[in-house]
Amino acid sequence: MSRLYLTLFVFLLSFSVFSQTEIKKYLDFAKEQYQQGDYVHALEYYQKAMKIDSNSVNTLWAYAETLRAYKDYRKAEYYYQQVYQRENTALFLNSLLNLGLMQKQNGKYKDALETFKKAKKVYRKYKREYVYIKAKQEVNACIWALNNQIENEDWILEQLPNEINTTDAEFGHTYKNNTLFFSSLRADSISSKEEVYSTSYKTHLFQSKRKDNVFDSSAEIKALKETNFSTGNGSYSLDNSRFYYSLCKDESYNYQCKIMVAYLENGQFKDVDTLGEIINAPGANTTMPFVGEWEGQEVLFFSSNREDGKGGMDIWYSFIKDGNQYKKPRNVRSINSIENELSPFWNAKETTLYFSSNWEKGFGGYDIFKTKYTTQFTDVENLGLPINSPANDLYFFSSESGDSLFFSSNRMGVNYTKNPTCCSDIFMLRKPIVAEPETPKESLAELNKRLPVTLYFHNDIPNPRSWDTTSSVNYIDSYSAYIAMLPKYKKEYSAGLNGEKSEDAKDDIEDFFAEYVEQGVRDLEIFRTLLLEELEKGTKIQLTVKGFASPLAKTDYNVNLTKRRIATLNNYLYHYNNGVFKPYFDKTAKNGAYLKIVQIPFGEYTANQLTSDNPNDTKNSVYSKAAAIERKIEVQTVNLIEDTSKIEVNVSLDNQVKDFGTISQGENITKTFRITNNGKDPLAIEKIDTPCACNTVEKFQKIINPSETIEMKVNFDSKLYKGKVVKSVFVKFQNGDQDLRLIVTGEVLQ
Repeated sequence: MSRLYLTLFVFLLSFSVFSQTEIKKYLDFAKEQYQQGDYVHALEYYQKAMKIDSNSVNTLWAYAETLRAYKDYRKAEYYYQQVYQRENTALFLNSLLNLGLMQKQNGKYKDALETFKKAKKVYRKYKREYVYIKAKQEVNACIWALNNQIENEDWILEQLPNEINTTDAEFGHTYKNNTLFFSSLRADSISSKEEVYSTSYKTHLFQSKRKDNVFDSSAEIKALKETNFSTGNGSYSLDNSRFYYSLCKDESYNYQCKIMVAYLENGQFKDVDTLGEIINAPGANTTMPFVGEWEGQEVLFFSSNREDGKGGMDIWYSFIKDGNQYKKPRNVRSINSIENELSPFWNAKETTLYFSSNWEKGFGGYDIFKTKYTTQFTDVENLGLPINSPANDLYFFSSESGDSLFFSSNRMGVNYTKNPTCCSDIFMLRKPIVAEPETPKESLAELNKRLPVTLYFHNDIPNPRSWDTTSSVNYIDSYSAYIAMLPKYKKEYSAGLNGEKSEDAKDDIEDFFAEYVEQGVRDLEIFRTLLLEELEKGTKIQLTVKGFASPLAKTDYNVNLTKRRIATLNNYLYHYNNGVFKPYFDKTAKNGAYLKIVQIPFGEYTANQLTSDNPNDTKNSVYSKAAAIERKIEVQTVNLIEDTSKIEVNVSLDNQVKDFGTISQGENITKTFRITNNGKDPLAIEKIDTPCACNTVEKFQKIINPSETIEMKVNFDSKLYKGKVVKSVFVKFQNGDQDLRLIVTGEVLQ
């Protein structure tokens, strides 16, 4: 070996040893800073290590985890993706789950849904562990988020001014006597080069007076400040003689808190005491106090990870006697989960508990929810947009009058210096000063935002093997029977498969029922409520409902089947809540409102023609997702009925669909439709609309008197067609309220 090569070899070896030494030094320091909660410096040193070696999956993982802790969701998503592509969960089991969580917190719900579906399959062997349970929950959360991206426009959203919000983090806690009490995570000496998550930062309590909707500059509550501790939260007792707050010691930014009480004299904070162990359980993190009135008693709500909880931080409550005696705390078990429930706010007038959770179905990390207490706490309800967002939304509360709502969020748009989602600001919702009355068309806009409402059916349901065009089945009964068939669907669709392929097939069917069938009913319930509200205003409404079917039966049979399916929706609405919709269907409502449902039964040819139509292959023609997704009806439009002078078109056909079977290309075929006027008025045919030049209509009688039947011959020229075809002719009546559709179907052989 020449002296030059030997020198080069020694240099490269020395450089490699030096590089590895430097990387280890950077990584050790970064890890130390991460464990202390100093994410700013941890990221800085991980970046230095990655400049030397950017391919280490261990470094990429540590960097992604730090970005997530720093709430930099965009970058965290990218680096979790890099980790997962390299190790496929072999080294870091949570890499796929965390990727989905970051996609969700970036508002990429479709991407997140597919990631969580994949995660369910990857984590299948860990069915009792967090990764699988969380992935399964997040599948449902993403489905919910995709179907609830509609903002509540009853309130005006405002970000509080710079007198309160800074480029650090602010969290609102209570509003009393026109004063906002909040906490802020600020360094004693603020550097423009750093953000929150530096060890020099502590949370302290502040207040700001509001006058004529203008907030004064914030003032720190120094009487409650303690060196080396953070203070936060804040709630007054019912008689305003006590102020409850949290005192926290930082343990790597996993705060260890206890609830304190400060006594007031002449509006000044005087004596401060720690609540006893009945509230501040030894070794537990106990925080976020809120005091309210419940059934004539003073009650303290708080969040804690004390023993006998359901997991993580839970919401607890304790009744207070004589201002200083606390009953044994009770866990609000119906709302708590295996993850965290935080920042309780009790509205005594509404007997409703508001809180934040990172477990319940929502838009992001933490969403704000509510549950009303009657004889027990009801199912939780997400407060929706714009209160919730893909980021973390917490600390919801209202002013004493209820005219202003407050919450804290680190959503896009907050004040920041480097990371656009690092830090929370306080937001306020208020009612418009002048509410302009809606026109009927504007009023229907909310209903149309909820469309389409899509409802699904089992094969040949309702009334199987029937040629009837109507049914007495209520959709909810049909739905309940369909949901009960999920185990059979999983068994049939996975038949003949083994191992992972069998489990994948079962998961696909389970996801279909969650994503489509169950979601359809949730959409229907929301739509039904809004529809009733509009009818109660006196609005005349027309719904257009389309029917679809899988291609297992002949088209003319499927058209009748889809009519029966539409009838189940009619039945559901007609009988809902002891017939509350009945007067609107019957046109007997005292306010003059009524509801009309226009049917558009389409039959099979709107379905995917690749879907199996082999009756002997029920695995694919009945129990597959491809077949099941075609068996549906959709509420597609909501229209205002404005012209009441229109004549009601009440006609019947001997058969709406005329199937010509199989013909050779180039043949002409003629089908005769018999149209009967079942109404009280003569119907004048104004126009025949033939969207396809392949159809022509022979001369026909243009006036149909009541009880009269006429014949209409429709010709089809097949010279330009091959395969299955469905062609329509539309009969338009003079001043009629709807058109009549005639359908010619068949198969053209080349």
